[in-house]
Formats: sequence, C-alpha cells, structure tokens
Amino acid sequence: MTDPAASRPGSGADHGHDDEAIAELGYKPELKRTLGNFHTFAAGISYISILTGTFQLFYFGIAHGGPAYWWSWPMVFLGQLMVALCFCELAARYPVAGSVYNWSKKLGGPHIGWLGGWMMLTATMVSLSAVALAYQVTLPQISSWFQFIGDGTGQSAAENAVVLGTILITFTTLVNAFGVKLMARINSAGVAIELIAAVVLILLLAAHVTRGPGVVLNTFGLGSGTNLGYFGAFLTASLASAYVMYGFDTASSLGEESKDPGRNAPRAILRALVASFLIGGLILLFALLSVPDLHSAKLSVDGLQYVVLSTLGSTVGQIVLWCVVIAITVCELAVHTAGIRLAFAMARDNNLPAASLLAKVSPRFQTPVLPAVVIGLVAIGILLLNVNQPQIFSVITSIAIIMIYLAYLAVTLPMLFQRLRGKWTPAKGRFSLGKFGIPVNILAVLWGFGMSLNLAWPRAAVYNATGPQHWYLRWGAFLFIGVVAIGGFTYYWFVQRKRTGVLAMHAAVAPDSSGPDSSNAPTP
Repeated sequence: MTDPAASRPGSGADHGHDDEAIAELGYKPELKRTLGNFHTFAAGISYISILTGTFQLFYFGIAHGGPAYWWSWPMVFLGQLMVALCFCELAARYPVAGSVYNWSKKLGGPHIGWLGGWMMLTATMVSLSAVALAYQVTLPQISSWFQFIGDGTGQSAAENAVVLGTILITFTTLVNAFGVKLMARINSAGVAIELIAAVVLILLLAAHVTRGPGVVLNTFGLGSGTNLGYFGAFLTASLASAYVMYGFDTASSLGEESKDPGRNAPRAILRALVASFLIGGLILLFALLSVPDLHSAKLSVDGLQYVVLSTLGSTVGQIVLWCVVIAITVCELAVHTAGIRLAFAMARDNNLPAASLLAKVSPRFQTPVLPAVVIGLVAIGILLLNVNQPQIFSVITSIAIIMIYLAYLAVTLPMLFQRLRGKWTPAKGRFSLGKFGIPVNILAVLWGFGMSLNLAWPRAAVYNATGPQHWYLRWGAFLFIGVVAIGGFTYYWFVQRKRTGVLAMHAAVAPDSSGPDSSNAPTP
C-alpha cells in the first residue's frame, strides 16, 4: 500500500486535482474548503464515537457473551479495516460529498448508486434518533434533575428519552444549518475532549486492576446446551462491537469542504478506525480487569456506567460521564452532518423529491440548510416511536446498522467487479492498495455479507428482547429492509429514475452550454 507525496499538501496542484475529481463526477465545486487534517479525522472518529458506543452497548456484550465477548472487538476491527482500505482508494480518487452514494453510483451504475444512497440515508436518520437516546442512559445517572418526566422507570424513561433526544437533535440541526465551520469547531473540540477523557479513563481503570488478562477467556458458560454452543453466544454478543465500529466514511463525505481531501481523507479514515480500535479495546479490557464484582447483575444492565461509578467513585465517575455526554453530542453532530451531505449529493443529481430545494447551498452559510432541517424533523418523528413502542424502535435501530453495512456492500461489491474486469485504477500518486487490492476487496465483501447476515439473524435477544413474542419482530430485519429496499426502489424506478440527472445549477458545464445531460452523470 502506498501513499506517496507527489507534491506538497495544500498546493495548487492538489486543489486542482480535487476539483477535477468532482468535475469528473459531473459537478462544479461550490462548497467552501475550510476543513483541515484534524477536522476530517474528527468527523470520522466522532461518528464512530468510542465513548458513546462502548458505554451504550457494553452491557449487551457482557450479558450475551461474558468477558470473552471482548474478542469481538478485534474481529470487527479487522473486518471493517478491509472495508476502510477500499474506501481509502476511493476517497483518494473521488473526494466527494455523500461519498458512499457517489462511489456506488460510479462503480455500479445509477441504479445501484440510488439504492445504496437510499439505504444509507434511511439508516442515517434512524441512527440519528438512536444516538439521541443515549442521553437517557447517561444524563439521569449524573443528576436526577435530567429526569424531567417521572422516576426514570417504565414509560417515564421512554418519554424522558424523547425529550432529551429532541433537545439534542434540535441542537445539531441548528449547528449544521449555520455552516460547516461552526460544526467543525464544535466537533473538533468535542473530539479532543473525548480522546483525552478516554485516555485518562484507561489510566484510571488500569490503576484499579484487580484481576489478570485471562479474564477475557471467561465465557460464563453462556451458550451451553445450544446447537452452536458458545460460538452462537459470541456471534450475538459481537453485535455490541459491530454497532460501534462504522461511520469512518464520514471523513471522506466532507471531501468537498476539506483542504487537500485526496490525501487527507484516506489518512483520516484509517486514523479514525485505528484510534477507535486501540482506545475502545483498552477501555473494554481494563473495565473487565478492574470492575469490583465481575458477576454483578448490574454489569449486564448498567454496563460501563456501573464499572466507572463503582470503580472510580461517584465524583470521578460523574466527570467521566460528563465526557460521555460530550462524546454523544459530537457523535450526533457527525451523524447529522453525514446525513446532510448524503441528502445534498443525491438531491443535486435530482434523485430526491424537491431536489432543487434540498440541493440549494445557502449563500450566507455556504452549506445546504434545508437537508439539515428535514433530517432533524424526520429523526424527531422516528424518536417519537420510542414512547409507546420501545421494542419496535429497538428493532428499527438494529436494522439501521444492517442497512449501513449493506450500503457499504453497494460500494465494495461493484468495486470488486471493476477490479476483476481490470477497470479500476487508483488515483495516480495517491493512496493505493497495489497488488493487495483484490484480496483486500474480496475480504471486505465476504465480511460485509457475513456480518450483515449475523446482524439480521432473527434472534429474540435482539429483535424481541421482552414479551410478548411476535414473529414479525423476530424477522423484523428481513421485513423492514425488504419494505425499505423494494418500496424505495419501486418509487425510484417508476418516478425518480426518469428525472435523474445533475441539476443545472450544480453541473460542471459552462454557463453558455446547452446544459447538463447524461454525460454529466457518472457511469460505471
């Protein structure tokens, strides 16, 4: 793998290459390039959000896989690394907004591109709601003042989660509407705090170690008496890691607003994924080594929040939890930002209803404002499902992660076909997998299929955790994704497909030419 420095970063040649790459896809550059190296890195790592994901899902992993579930963290990392390496080549050649949508369209054609973008956009809006619910897991543990409704049990917990989540989504909507520079400043500051807090947390937990690393071999006897034994339990528990380590493509989705993204985006993708793996893995490991009672029922209910408060005490524990709140906030901000860029990218191809409005860039804020508002409102609407139907919401949330994995497959699978046909050429002088391209790409595709199937498997523990049992909840992944994919593609085929084409205001053509046509649309 190579990433040679053919010219100085930030040089005019670099800027020209990035604009030419956008023009090759049929667009003119119109978003302001203000983001530097750390901004793009922060966008990727804040979407993954180590503290948000580990604190939100540790309880699930330990409940279903015991301490040995820790091994799912490196397993998921290696699988996602294969995907990330493929994305790095694409980010180097096509540093463009709505990266997954544009890449799948370029590699697989407009139909695959639309379906990949549609799945990713739907999943992003659901994810925005799911991340917002993390406030309820953390804020009331800091202070009962944040429990605005009831005592935090039963129905009141769901209702309060909606209130806190709505406040968070409103905040991210306003920040994103006021421009990428404000978003980047808040996001970068939040990520810096999150990274410092994560390292300090690792050191504090390491200072309270009470057992040896052999604990990660302890299965608690889970899975015994079942057909697959512990392997089946481990696959279920691995969802706690699979739900965290994605979203690194956000670093490339800001390509049209970044300085020298052809070089910086691939680095940002890898740095975000590797940093998340190392820091998150150490947090999980030292949590298992330091928790006072490894068999406490609270460990599989309250998760890392219980570990922190019981190990470090209430004062230090609350400081850590405040850092978790910051991590949740910047994670929400990054998810919202990625969704806006995706909606903008699809809209300027006239691939969404009211496309000309959604693709309009504010002359004052130099960012698409309407997608920020629309995505925020949809996310709040989805959040309201949590009030009376928390089981259905948990099903939809799980399905959203699967749809993101499938959207990634809409990139890696066509890319593999292009490689095998000898039609894929990495950007000259930029990130390249070289001779490792085909094997890495094959592993990325196999991983995508395997983990998507694992995520969708009709487990009661995931899709129908509390009674009563319903077959449509157990098979919710297949049913919901089928409806979203078939329904969405039907709409595209009979309505939107006939309108597809780069909008004149965004097309890379001279003002006095005849206007955009099919030549402006990327073709495989």
